[in-house]
Amino acid sequence: MKIYQTNELKNIALVGGAKAGKTTLAEAMLFEGGVIKRRGSVDDKNSVSDYREAELDRQASVSSTVLYAEFGGQKINIIDAPGFDDFVGETIAALKVVDTAVMVINAQNGVEVGTEITWRQITRLEKPAIFLVNQLDHEKANFEESIRQIKAQFGDKAIIAQYPVNAGHGFDSVVDVLKMKLYKFPKDGGKPEITDIPADEAGKAEEYRNAIIEAAAESEEALMEAFFENGTLSEEELSKGIRQGIATRTMFPIMCVSAKNNQGVGRFMECITENLPGPNEVTAVKDTGDKELLFDASKDPVAFVFKTAVEPHLGELSFFRVFEGSISESADLVNVNTSAKERLSQLFVVAGKNRQKVEKVMPGDLAATIKLKDTNTNDTLTGPKNQDTKVSPIVFPEPKHRNAVKAKNTGDEEKLGTVLREMNNIDPTLIYEQSKELKQMILSGQGEMHLNVAKWMLENIYKVEVEYITPRIPYRETITKPAKATYRHKKQSGGAGQFGEVFMLIEPYQEGKPDQKEFPVRKQDIHDLNWGGKLVFNSCIVGGSIDARFMPAILKGVMEKMEEGPLTGSYARDIVVNVYDGKMHPVDSNEISFKLAGRNAFREAFKNAGPKIMEPIYDVEVMVPEEKMGDVMTDLQGRRALIMGMESEGNYQKIKAKVPLAEMNRYSTSLSSLTSGRATYGMKFAEYQQVPMDIQEQLLKAYEEEQKEED
Repeated sequence: MKIYQTNELKNIALVGGAKAGKTTLAEAMLFEGGVIKRRGSVDDKNSVSDYREAELDRQASVSSTVLYAEFGGQKINIIDAPGFDDFVGETIAALKVVDTAVMVINAQNGVEVGTEITWRQITRLEKPAIFLVNQLDHEKANFEESIRQIKAQFGDKAIIAQYPVNAGHGFDSVVDVLKMKLYKFPKDGGKPEITDIPADEAGKAEEYRNAIIEAAAESEEALMEAFFENGTLSEEELSKGIRQGIATRTMFPIMCVSAKNNQGVGRFMECITENLPGPNEVTAVKDTGDKELLFDASKDPVAFVFKTAVEPHLGELSFFRVFEGSISESADLVNVNTSAKERLSQLFVVAGKNRQKVEKVMPGDLAATIKLKDTNTNDTLTGPKNQDTKVSPIVFPEPKHRNAVKAKNTGDEEKLGTVLREMNNIDPTLIYEQSKELKQMILSGQGEMHLNVAKWMLENIYKVEVEYITPRIPYRETITKPAKATYRHKKQSGGAGQFGEVFMLIEPYQEGKPDQKEFPVRKQDIHDLNWGGKLVFNSCIVGGSIDARFMPAILKGVMEKMEEGPLTGSYARDIVVNVYDGKMHPVDSNEISFKLAGRNAFREAFKNAGPKIMEPIYDVEVMVPEEKMGDVMTDLQGRRALIMGMESEGNYQKIKAKVPLAEMNRYSTSLSSLTSGRATYGMKFAEYQQVPMDIQEQLLKAYEEEQKEED
């Protein structure tokens, strides 16, 4: 395969809502680009893009697919991204490494939920974009309504570059205002007949052309001068202005196709090569030191791994983009993140499950390699002279939905952990944790569908039968007032016995609070607990009533009980323990005696110290259409949410609230039901707060019942 230079590359991501036709479009582009000889389809389960078993089963994309096509002497790298918000991590990773997002719109439905959600990511990443209205052949296609919705939602920067003459059943013609020609397509696609625009369309076409010329002229002062001088722009000037306008996000051209019938796809690809910005024409990606990466082929290589996949009979495949230098086959590079040395023994360009070897990859290009030893998604590979360069990482969203997962066959527990580690490597938004605290394996993701697909893959691909159960909540226990307790541990069973007695005062820990005065502190140890909060352990022993060598054993006993709190078995935190007296036996006292005495003294004191259960509170942001805000607010308040504020964002309202984690179970499903899928949300841990007394009573009773069942 030809080695493409930076100025011969175009990198796009096909994004938008589910069922917009992105995968069908990608199939047609590969056919037009000569990569495949026959077009497959999603319905027939033979498309190049949706080839994984989970996608064939669901007939929808669940992972992004890296593709390419050669057209007009250029290489177009294409990433076909999933349309469902549950797989938004794939879209974010794709947007990280392309130069332009192609927002595919279903002409039947116009601007959909997936369109709006994806646009937020495009805006957040400040990524250039164009719109492509698809499915114009469908009998319910409505181009005018789609345009109205696009402009209402995304503004007047969205400018028509093409429009259909006869959208709906029998669609075959498009007016192209860039070329000012009518393109008429054969029924099953192929080379169009290009003719003059009919007289009854001339006025409309001229109006659209003037609008796009004016927008292009505004992208550069020299073009504006040419426009004022000549009243128009040449075709070359127009192309330059459109490229710059797209690159600077001052215009979002709208084009149209019927991907299913391959009508307009070739012309769309021609527009990509002529009018879309290349790698060195858009805002540069920066490294973590804020240095711009400028696709300079003369520099030492810098490559960024944006995706990891596992392919049957091949193993682990690492997809990367070259940001500086060039990479040749068998190149030796260094992983800046892990300091591991890696040899890229083989280089491929990839079109779904089809791969073609290449000898060299130039800056700006996308490629893949296999079997790297210690490199994962978000890692940077560099040459020896560039090891201070680390590409800024993809920022994946926090998980929003969680389940506890367990293997149905206890013999598969170890295998389950290994498989989930591999799945997380492939999909960083799928996070698992073996929680010692909850005594559960917790699997977290972006929504219920995300975790359902994970379950399908566990059972059908990895052959591990699993079940999902409601995850426990990581409560915390603490105290609200001081309390004393005495405990004597005494055991005699022939020979040496066990004896230890501990007098203990516990009190709430508060930052900056002075030590209690009743018993002078002789020695103080402050422990930052792994689960948050502090334990302050004070020795107040006078006169040697307890030997100093037994104090660590008392501390160990206290810590054991803090790891399994007296109320619900949850971690305890923010407590000051004062050991102020005790008794020893010259023969029977030992470490185990004082550990048990300390543990039980702490338990008794805790129960009398105004014990409280604390629950995790999350900051939740909900993006909701204005007309659905009342329903969402009512639902949040029913979840014990504290509304912190609201602000407008386009046609949406952003609701900010603090919500207990215990009330967020299956929230993604409820929110989708309330808003017909139009709202989305994010959540992030904020703090621990005391639970209301009625909730505490429920938790105590539930724990008591659980303990009875275990006994």
